[in-house]
Amino acid sequence: MKSAVEKLNPTRVKMTVEVTSEELAPHVDAALKTIGSQIQVPGFRAGKVPSRIIEQRVGKAAVLQEAVNEALPEFFGQAVEAEELKPLGQPEVEITSLPLEDGEQLEFTVEVDVRPEVTLPDYDGLAVTVDPVTVSDEDVEARMTELRERFGTLTGVDRAVEDGDFVSIDLRAEIDGQEIDAVEGISYEVGSGTMLEGMDAALVGLSKGESADFTSPLAGGDQAGQDASCTVTVQSVKVRELPEVDDDFAQMASEFDTAEELRADVAKQAEQAKKFEQGIQARDKVLETLLEQVQIDLPESIVEGEVHQHLEQEGRLEDDEHRAEVDESTRKALTSQFLLDAIVEAEQVEVGQPELVEYLVMQAQQYGMDPNQFAQLIDQQGQVQAMVGEVGRRKALAAVLDKASITDTDGNAIDLDELVPDAEGESDESLESQAPEVTEDDSASTETQAPEAEATQEQDAPKA
Repeated sequence: MKSAVEKLNPTRVKMTVEVTSEELAPHVDAALKTIGSQIQVPGFRAGKVPSRIIEQRVGKAAVLQEAVNEALPEFFGQAVEAEELKPLGQPEVEITSLPLEDGEQLEFTVEVDVRPEVTLPDYDGLAVTVDPVTVSDEDVEARMTELRERFGTLTGVDRAVEDGDFVSIDLRAEIDGQEIDAVEGISYEVGSGTMLEGMDAALVGLSKGESADFTSPLAGGDQAGQDASCTVTVQSVKVRELPEVDDDFAQMASEFDTAEELRADVAKQAEQAKKFEQGIQARDKVLETLLEQVQIDLPESIVEGEVHQHLEQEGRLEDDEHRAEVDESTRKALTSQFLLDAIVEAEQVEVGQPELVEYLVMQAQQYGMDPNQFAQLIDQQGQVQAMVGEVGRRKALAAVLDKASITDTDGNAIDLDELVPDAEGESDESLESQAPEVTEDDSASTETQAPEAEATQEQDAPKA
């Protein structure tokens, strides 16, 4: 087999492949068997029809077409390997010559997008500046309030709904007079913004038994993104009463005996959280600095495909302003992906099974799924390699971060090792586990959905 590559642009190539009749012969034999098992010829049992009779019945061209369709993925893969290409997306194949006569050969061309070449900047000792760690009394009090809220109790009140109340509501949505969905007795914290857009404003001021109408884009389902006429009815109004911070509360909510000990620990947690935020800022700034120093050509068909799919899922294909926003975020996401992939290669990053399992568990928690069920879903959707790639990129960014020179605006050097969880497991997070996704989604949906395949999957098998 011979192959040659013509570079059409920095991210697209045209490959010409020539396959001898001898190399195609096994596939022709397989095609004859397949066709022979599907046709009936008087005087012959099924599957026992001679090859020359099959060719007479269906024509040699039909046999060759069957053989080529089955053989193309194999020959394409061999050519890709021989030419050391890294294809992306769906190849466009054209058969230019079929070996209809003895001595002739199969010839075909393939146009396909390829991974762009990336020239990495020198990132050893990359310098970034971050905000200093400052923990205020308000920060400590906010964390203490979060702890108190976990042990709070809900008490019914006879008044109109206010921001921050907990309500039990009935909710109905319809489009053009047709009911789309209806639920009853669901609990909701007013002001949390976790349900339909505009519902918080509609709820404030309602009393038990009262209803309000509002219009909101649907968050999920077949009509996701379409405006629906919604009606919300208040069934009950409750407020959360928080316990006092005293010794009894400290003993109930923690391993400490006194409120003073509890408050000191909460202050320590607040400081650790600020340090972690500082590390996240450092990580983000390192990535931004790298992106500023590289120029990566993007495959336009991949960009357009991602943008179209995103807008189609949202039902906003005609929204030009939103299209521009999605196009910008997609380009940044793909640039980040190609950059980090190049660092993976340069740093010879490998992904072990424990790291993959850790990432899988983390993602399962994000989607509110059982890790085993999530793993099965990932496998069924063929996303295992995409997940391996994502973990590799996170490790690559962590490797760059480890080499970076990080100081705060006060001139203090930052030791990111302080963010590593201690033996008592004060934190279950790490900078690597919190590395930014290289694919972005600014969808307004509030529903939990299964993850979709990564933006730039490796090439699909070509077909004639």
